[in-house]
Amino acid sequence: MKDKFYTYIQQLQDSITSKLEELDGSATFQQDLWEREEGGGGRTRVIENGSVFEKGGVNISKVHGPLPKSMQNYFEVGDVDFFACGLSLVIHPKSPMVPTVHANWRYFEMYDKEGNIVDQWFGGGQDLTPYYLFEEDATHFHTICKKACDAHNPEFYPAYKKKCDDYFWNTHRNEARGVGGLFFDYCKATEGTSMEDWYNFVTEVGDSFLEAYTPIVEKRKDLPYSKNQRDWQEIRRGRYVEFNLVHDKGTLFGLKTNGRIESILMSLPPHVQWRYDHHPEKGSEEDKLIEVLQSPKDWV
Repeated sequence: MKDKFYTYIQQLQDSITSKLEELDGSATFQQDLWEREEGGGGRTRVIENGSVFEKGGVNISKVHGPLPKSMQNYFEVGDVDFFACGLSLVIHPKSPMVPTVHANWRYFEMYDKEGNIVDQWFGGGQDLTPYYLFEEDATHFHTICKKACDAHNPEFYPAYKKKCDDYFWNTHRNEARGVGGLFFDYCKATEGTSMEDWYNFVTEVGDSFLEAYTPIVEKRKDLPYSKNQRDWQEIRRGRYVEFNLVHDKGTLFGLKTNGRIESILMSLPPHVQWRYDHHPEKGSEEDKLIEVLQSPKDWV
């Protein structure tokens, strides 16, 4: 399963980076191959200063070895070995009219000292962070998420949509990071559901990503915007950074397992503002976004 899924994410990385380069029209992804001392490595691809994308990363990695003490406590396990692989992407467009997008699809195994698998699971999801709210964009993104889920189980979309709303919640700000999408974790074999079933589901979601995001970029990338709107985008990006550094489990896992720091922090945008006690004008487009972020809604 681990070889099969790693082959899948290699191909998915290729198809996503090719499409994003085509959308941008001027910038291309720079590739870094890296190795982890304890075992494994990855292929990081970053795009910067493009016509459409200011900064973005589409990274794959597979890491393995003894599970560090800090993560043993986190997973509530003893002295075990682990294998983890996944694709993680964050795209920060230049225009405040185009939303930031994040996605991640991953697979994890744990082994006893004889090398037997003692646990294995899939996780992942995809979510949208707009700076200006175009409701039809949120609806489109969620419709594609729901279609991928419904192909496997009609209960998946409402469950994983809610998990996404709950997970990407900036508790210290009492607001969502964005308009959500899907979030699922610890997807394990149970009676009636095999790891093969979970593989089919996760790859369906992965394959849906471009269909969910590309039409939104195409529709919004050439819209005009002002300096004030760009400032608002940078203020909201600050909230994105806060979530990733304060709450995100993936960031924590990467830092605790001696991951490659440049790859872990590639999700951070290049230009950000933190203004003291900033509030948008009541009734403004900016204020409408905040209203939705404070009480997540059903888009489909």
